[in-house]
Amino acid sequence: MRSWPERRERHARIEIIPMIDVMMFLLVFFVLISINVLPALGLKVTPPSSARPDKIVERTRVTIGIDREGNNFLDGQPVSLVELPDRLRGLASDDKPLAVVISGDEGAGLQKLVAVLDALKAAKVASASIVTRPK
Repeated sequence: MRSWPERRERHARIEIIPMIDVMMFLLVFFVLISINVLPALGLKVTPPSSARPDKIVERTRVTIGIDREGNNFLDGQPVSLVELPDRLRGLASDDKPLAVVISGDEGAGLQKLVAVLDALKAAKVASASIVTRPK
């Protein structure tokens, strides 16, 4: 009599790697769809009328940086204090005023900041903001 080897009982395995791939694909798909579709679904309204509406003024955004050594940068490009007012005047126009943001290193001296503010006054920039970090 011939005997056959006994077959081992196979246990079912759940392969999780393909499931993770499918879930990542679905996640990316839904994120990309929501980014492209949701802005197109903007709420269409008719705003109420006003006797004296204010116009929304677009501003030209400019960043002035001051590093620890006291060097000045206009939108990332090195600039001296002497040429800063002229460069700012060249960026400003009647229909688009300047919005200046001053970003300085905490080690930069206060005199350097005052010198930049004086250059802003010479360029007739009405206001400026200073970048800080929370404590």
